[in-house]
Amino acid sequence: MPTAQNPSADAKPGSDVVVVGEALVDIVISPEGTVEHPGGSPANVAYGLGRLGADTALLTSIGNDHRATAIEEHLQSAGVRLLPGSRNLGATATATAVLASDGSAHYDFDIRWDLPRIAPAILPKVLHTGSIATFLAPGAAVVRELLGQSHKRCVVTYDPNIRPALLGSHHEAQTLFEVLVPFTDAVKLSDEDARWLYPRLSPDEVSQRILGLGAGLVAVTMGAEGSLLTTAGARVSVPPVKSAVVDTIGAGDSYMSALIYGLLMRGADGLAPSVLESLGRMASKAAAITVRRPGAQPPTLEELQDDLPEHQTMAQ
Repeated sequence: MPTAQNPSADAKPGSDVVVVGEALVDIVISPEGTVEHPGGSPANVAYGLGRLGADTALLTSIGNDHRATAIEEHLQSAGVRLLPGSRNLGATATATAVLASDGSAHYDFDIRWDLPRIAPAILPKVLHTGSIATFLAPGAAVVRELLGQSHKRCVVTYDPNIRPALLGSHHEAQTLFEVLVPFTDAVKLSDEDARWLYPRLSPDEVSQRILGLGAGLVAVTMGAEGSLLTTAGARVSVPPVKSAVVDTIGAGDSYMSALIYGLLMRGADGLAPSVLESLGRMASKAAAITVRRPGAQPPTLEELQDDLPEHQTMAQ
């Protein structure tokens, strides 16, 4: 069995967030041509957090090629550190995105996901994971082990970001999802994720089911219908933020980044309804800014605060 590694070995004590999950290159095909962007949902979340000023590190699995170098430089541009053990593959994964006329994207993946066993020592304030990393063997088992070790020692956030083409049967994927939820504090999913996981349930019913599995907060994003944030004691419906759409790449990840940032900054009010509303509005605005420009380009903290009413901003 390989020697366990410490995901915080390169992270200073008291780091804000460690993100665990895939980093890859999005190959975007559109009528204007083909371009490549660093991507992968967890890497996008880490990058978005770095842009917001959170002290962030990423544990991932990339190669030793030019695409891996592009990913690392991209993360470093936002102040995000790549943790030891992350460059362990021969070739970096890719996701080919074909854009439709409305800016939505269809993905085809070429990915392997593997991680060394992890022995957490110094934990961050928030540990985030999600997407392919929580479903694809063999690395998914390591992620589950890490969440089991970290739960109740830090805040754990999770975005399943369902990619059906990479999953097994519906039953297998739903089971993997429901095994992870009890180790989490906050779960964010899109309405498409919710419909795929629970096709017979409404967003409210999905939220209640996930809360029943042990999560403390569930956020469901619903595109033009806004988002729904639910806890055991509160339900807040947040209206959509109107925005011109260039493409939707990274919008959900920007929402997740801003939601995590808001959880870091929430202060002593916990998850009161007013806090949920503030969290939801800030996260929705982050997504709206992202869709205005091509690729996963989330806002900086300054951009986000400039675009929010003063009473909805959160102090650094």
